[in-house]
Order: sequence, then C-alpha cells, then structure tokens
Amino acid sequence: MTDRHISELGDLVRADAPEYLRPCETSGHSAHQLKGFLRTMLLIRSAEEQIAEWVEQGRVHCPCHLSIGQEAVAAGIAPALRKTDRLFGNHRSHAHYLAVGGELYGLLAEVLGRADGCSHGMGGSMHLRSPQCGFLGSVPIVAGTIPIAVGAALAAKMDGGSDIAVAFFGDGACEEGVLHESLNLASIYSLPVLFVCENNQYSSHLDIALRQPSDRLSRYADAHRVRAKIVDGNDVTAVADAAAELVEASRRSSEPMFLEAITYRWRGHVGPKEDLDVGIRRSMADLVAWKRRDPVRRLEQALLAAGCATPQWVEQLREQVRTEVQECAARALNAPWPAEHDLLNFVYAP
Repeated sequence: MTDRHISELGDLVRADAPEYLRPCETSGHSAHQLKGFLRTMLLIRSAEEQIAEWVEQGRVHCPCHLSIGQEAVAAGIAPALRKTDRLFGNHRSHAHYLAVGGELYGLLAEVLGRADGCSHGMGGSMHLRSPQCGFLGSVPIVAGTIPIAVGAALAAKMDGGSDIAVAFFGDGACEEGVLHESLNLASIYSLPVLFVCENNQYSSHLDIALRQPSDRLSRYADAHRVRAKIVDGNDVTAVADAAAELVEASRRSSEPMFLEAITYRWRGHVGPKEDLDVGIRRSMADLVAWKRRDPVRRLEQALLAAGCATPQWVEQLREQVRTEVQECAARALNAPWPAEHDLLNFVYAP
C-alpha cells in the first residue's frame, strides 16, 4: 500500500469482518425471489466453471475473464430491470448476460466460437449480446461501453416512458477519463442511467492501493452530484435492495445513479487459475479469507435459517443447474463452426 492511499471502505474490504460473514438478510424478500437469486448465482458459477474447464483443456482459445465469487452483483440487480432497458457490459460479463436472461447455450457456443453462439461465434467471451433481454452488448475495451450507455439513456429519455440504461464496469474503468466525462454528461442532462461499479479491488495486475488514493470509487459520483450507494457486493439481498431503490429513483426522476458493489474475484484477471495474474498484495491467504464471504453460501445459509428451503432442496437445485450446464455444453461442443463466407458479412453492411 502506498503512503497516500487511505481506506474509506473500512470493514467492507476486510475479508474477516464478522458482519460480512453472516447469512443474507431475508426480510422483505419472498421465498420465491430468494430461491430465484440462488438459482441465478448457481447458474453463473456452474457455467463459468465449465468455461474454466474448457480453457484448461485447450478447447477455448479466446481470453475468458471469470466472475466466480462476484455472482451476487449481477443476480441482485437483474430483477429490478426490464427487457426494454438498455444494458451494456464489459470484458467480464458472463454473469450480466446470464442474470438478465441471456441464453446459456448461446453463451457456451459463443465462447467456443460456434455459429450458434449469441454473436454467431464471431465475438467470443468478451462480445456478448442478448437484445431480447435488453443486453445490447459487451466489449473488451475498458470503460468502452460506459459512454454508449449514457447515449442509450439519452435515447430512452427522448423516447419517453421510464426505461433506463445500465453500464456495468470494474474499478479499473474508474481510471479512464471517459467515465468522468460520462458522469458529467449524465448529470448535466439528467439522464436515466445506472452506473454499476463492481469494485473487486484489482485492475488486471494491480491492487487498488497501487492505483488510487482511496478505495471508495463512488467519490467520483459525489463530484458530479450523482446519487450513489455503496453495498456489500457479496450479499445478494443487499445488492437487490440497493438496486431496486436506485433503479426506481432513476425511472421516476430521469436522473443518473451510481451503485458501488464491493466484491472479490476468485480467479485471475483472465483465465481459470486462482494464483495467476492477480496483483502484488493478493495472497492465497487473502483468497481463502474472501471465500468465507462466498455469496452463494451466504444465501444458502439464509434460506435454510429462514425455513425457506431444506438441504435436500438446495442439493437438488445444484444438481439441476449442473445438469442444465452439462447438457448445453455437450450441444455447444457439437455445434457447427461459422461458415467461411460469413467472415466479411459481419464486418461490412450488406
């Protein structure tokens, strides 16, 4: 840590803080909704574990950035959104795509480069789309979709109604000038856009302490007079409550909002290994400690404690999700490759 760095987030970034090891708070959420959160997180994790396995086997040749350990952010935000909202992801967007209803088979086929993929096998892991779900695209360029989301928010406002735009990005994107330009424009023109910062405390190789004077990134929202909330990103019900509040406020007022979710990725910046490419301060001891804040485990514990589920039901759900992923994976491995003549068809307009 540099001498100039301070922690404004305190216990939120301490893996061993007792209050962030507890089960999720279930009050205000129905058993049906809680079970839906769990299914979504299990689907994301199982799908990404399958992708990780393919990378290790050499079946996948595109870079794959996994969000294992961060599933609660996408799963918690998705229920507040509509199919007509305009959503944009980043290089780590498998979770966003799946949480809002993107087709599992389409994701797995895309990662394999097959024609049945959600981008026809031409994009790979970092170029996902599901327009029917409102997920209009992800790109590998850091902060690249943030200004696009602001433009989509302007279009939504001009269209009338109460649709919003959403930009998902990581803490590293906060060091790109375009984020600050986007916050400024959204604030000045009062645009209905939700900025979602998944602050996992690492940008590629570097810990946030080596890059920024503070670990609280919502301070940038403060500078542009954008309403912001900070939430434990490993607590899916806390994320859902904060997202519902901000999304409703943005729909009602046609103003930008900023959600900073504090979380931690279990795998490297890119690829499946836990001990690769993860920064100078990170150690296996840190990782083990953060795994105690596992968002999936914390929700399972909450469901059991509230009497909303039994251990048998949880295991049955896990098996159903595993089976779904395995069946889609088998189909994707047998899917056709893109036709050679399509290569330029997707580059140039007809």
